[in-house]
Amino acid sequence: MDYRAAREFIEEKSGGIVLGLSRIAALLEELGHPERSLKYIHIAGTNGKGSILSYMSTVLTHAGYRVGRYISPTLYSYRERFQVDGAKITREDYSFLAGEIAGAVKRLEARGVSRPSVFELETVLSFLYFKQMNCDWVVLECGMGGRDDATNVIPTPELAVFASISLDHMGYLGGSLEEIASAKAGIIKEGTHAVTGRQAPEVLKILQKECDGKQVTLTVADPSAVVMKQDSLNGQKFLYRNFELEISLPGSCQVENAVTAYEALKVLRQKGLKLTDRQIREGMKQAVWNGRFTCIGTAPYFFVDGAHNPDAARKLRTSVETYFKGRRLIYITGIFADKDYPEIIRIMAPLADRIFTIATPGIGRALPADRLAEAIAGVNPNVQACEGLEDAVRKAYEAAEQEDVILAFGSLSFIGGLTRIVNTYREKRT
Repeated sequence: MDYRAAREFIEEKSGGIVLGLSRIAALLEELGHPERSLKYIHIAGTNGKGSILSYMSTVLTHAGYRVGRYISPTLYSYRERFQVDGAKITREDYSFLAGEIAGAVKRLEARGVSRPSVFELETVLSFLYFKQMNCDWVVLECGMGGRDDATNVIPTPELAVFASISLDHMGYLGGSLEEIASAKAGIIKEGTHAVTGRQAPEVLKILQKECDGKQVTLTVADPSAVVMKQDSLNGQKFLYRNFELEISLPGSCQVENAVTAYEALKVLRQKGLKLTDRQIREGMKQAVWNGRFTCIGTAPYFFVDGAHNPDAARKLRTSVETYFKGRRLIYITGIFADKDYPEIIRIMAPLADRIFTIATPGIGRALPADRLAEAIAGVNPNVQACEGLEDAVRKAYEAAEQEDVILAFGSLSFIGGLTRIVNTYREKRT
């Protein structure tokens, strides 16, 4: 099976989202349960999962461990979903493993087992790949939710880590914060250790109840124990419970993500993992996570952020107000129709001098640029719908002076394409 055929097989439309793990469990059994030979750190949450994954996996790699990372969505390359020590899977390995899966799916379908979803197939491929690469650790990011997420088919992880939990994916996870928290708490299994960042009281109560019911210890990071030493667009230095840390990622939420990762790494060390303070410090400093308040251009500054729900928008606004006081702001934004875009608009739109809207990619979920512009106009009349990313980038640059800031946000789905367009545009201008 060549790479093109492998991609077509994996991405072939399935029966859609089916709650429960029966299909992926059957496929893993057919393949000899590759997931059972791996050691996991399982991360759930609404915002911050990827950043925590980056901090933890970078530290472990820096300490000499071979680390698999399974992430979604990706920005620049589909194969970034499957990484070992920060390097994406090769086309050859992907094609070979997809062929193995295709054979197993065919055998199962002959026995009446329905085809797994795209995400389930990708999750299985990640397990096969990480086993093939002899990974010491796998840092696994939930796709959506937790209890019924395909990644939760794994055996008991060493750690169940929780990033910030807020309202998102209500159509699948429930309409209240408590329901969403309960779904995500489903990754807690007997024998693990849970670690959480700062949560709303009702969320923390649900996580604690789940832990108590399974006799699991819950460690809670405390961002109030942070003493900031330096905060700039080049990074942040701070003390956390008298332990000095430096991170390269700017943004108000990144300190919280970093201390959650630090608490999780401390638990691993308490459980016997060989990991020095120096390795933690150096690994945390080296961690990068593109698409989260990331600078892709200067003069004018051009930042991108995947903020796609109200909680992420509030954190983005805090970062904007922290770093860009007194500067004119020019937005490029596109948001999926099934997101709470009216609330995101209410939070972000008042700060902007000009706003250019685009349609997000995605059949069935796309919100047309003109509809988004109409919604924004009720909050900020200085808005214009654009024909596409290139049109939006051109208009944003034409509107911006060198000391201004262009900010693109609303979805990770267009950040990769936008970054390529910006790079090309800037090369032509130099």
